[in-house]
Amino acid sequence: MDLSIHSTFLPHHDAAASLAFYRDTLGFEVRGDVEYGGLHWITVGPAGQPGTSVVLYPPQASPGLTDHERHTIAEMMAKGTYATLLLATADLDGTFDRLQASNAEIVQEPADQPYGVRDCALRDPAGNLIRIQERR
Repeated sequence: MDLSIHSTFLPHHDAAASLAFYRDTLGFEVRGDVEYGGLHWITVGPAGQPGTSVVLYPPQASPGLTDHERHTIAEMMAKGTYATLLLATADLDGTFDRLQASNAEIVQEPADQPYGVRDCALRDPAGNLIRIQERR
């Protein structure tokens, strides 16, 4: 099989804040911006990687969810335990310095992990955990 990762979905609760974070803080390209019924979907992705995207979506638009499930998702997003995105960079320290200067919500400074990677962690405006690993 010839498979590649095309898109992944991360929830957001504030389209403007999420757009600013992914575009201005992380430097992602905006590939799509769709508003429908008062809800907002934004597709972003890393520059130079047109085949890989992140769709920032309003979780309340997910079909088939009960009100209780929507409430649970909102609680988990607020705690930062609902979704994770793993990124990689050749310059973890430089990337971390730029993120810290941007006032991003830092969760963990760069550190060597016992499982063999060096990484740091932050949260996006919706509470999604973003870990950035250093490419070795």
